[in-house]
Amino acid sequence: MTDDWKGLSEALLLWPGFERGSATLINLSENHTFRIDRPDGGKAILRVHRPGYHSRLAIESELAWMGALRRDAGLFTPRPLTGNDGALVQEAEFLGDTRHMVAFAFEEGSEPQEEDDLAPVFRQLGALAAQCHAHIIDWTPPWPFERQAWTDAAILDPDAIWGDWRAAPGVSGAVRAMLDRLDAHLRAQLADYGMGRDRFGLIHADMRLANLLVSDGVTRLIDFDDSGFCWFGYDFGAAVSFFEDSDTVPALRAAWLEGYREHRAYGPEDEAMLDAMVMLRRMALLAWTGSHAETELAQSLHDTFASGTAEMAKRYLTTGTIDR
Repeated sequence: MTDDWKGLSEALLLWPGFERGSATLINLSENHTFRIDRPDGGKAILRVHRPGYHSRLAIESELAWMGALRRDAGLFTPRPLTGNDGALVQEAEFLGDTRHMVAFAFEEGSEPQEEDDLAPVFRQLGALAAQCHAHIIDWTPPWPFERQAWTDAAILDPDAIWGDWRAAPGVSGAVRAMLDRLDAHLRAQLADYGMGRDRFGLIHADMRLANLLVSDGVTRLIDFDDSGFCWFGYDFGAAVSFFEDSDTVPALRAAWLEGYREHRAYGPEDEAMLDAMVMLRRMALLAWTGSHAETELAQSLHDTFASGTAEMAKRYLTTGTIDR
């Protein structure tokens, strides 16, 4: 066990073969994510959940949908590993709290980077999103089933899931005024667009580059932890997280739509809302930079993310598009 994470030694006893494994932190965002290296040379992924974010039922519901996507739609999703007691969700002490934990089989692949040629990735990502959306329209979830809803209120209200965007670093003065205008505009747009079954349902909700694995040219989705009920187009908004203002976004939008329409219709009214979804996601991320200030990623964004969001908002409110 690495010195920094000796507190996991008791938790690793909950899974067969993990007893003498070593833990390496590979990501700290919503959760702590570790790679477990076992003495036999095998590897696994251990997700230690953020306290108070998801109930046990919500995590079990996430895993149920992932299993249904594998079974019903033939899609790749991460494979959870059962603990010694046969359960997929375990509980153990970590950093002074009792945390939910889930172990997953290790999968080979690498995270795509913003500077890569992302068009092939986004074409496949659009196809994956369409297949997930088509599945959820016809799927009957097990009962009980619990996942959060990423509505406009759940993202933009002061008590939003990821916190209040108004309290994020850099939100004051002219920036605050511009974002207030955007907030009101998005709410009105989304109310007009509506939540019909053809456009709103259970989605991955976090298809950003960090949650993709690419191996031999094949793009696969991981980390369904933020999956919840939202507009289908939000999956594109999430896909361009943290580089929403890049000049590459128009081409990536076109690639995503091409892949999507190979599996499911996406009409002009839906396409016209994609930039609104990008801005809605950007506001969610702005709130996240404040509520998750302990993470390196949030800290790296504090100086510029609010002002950059306001610049995007001004362009969007003026021209109706995020494109430069």
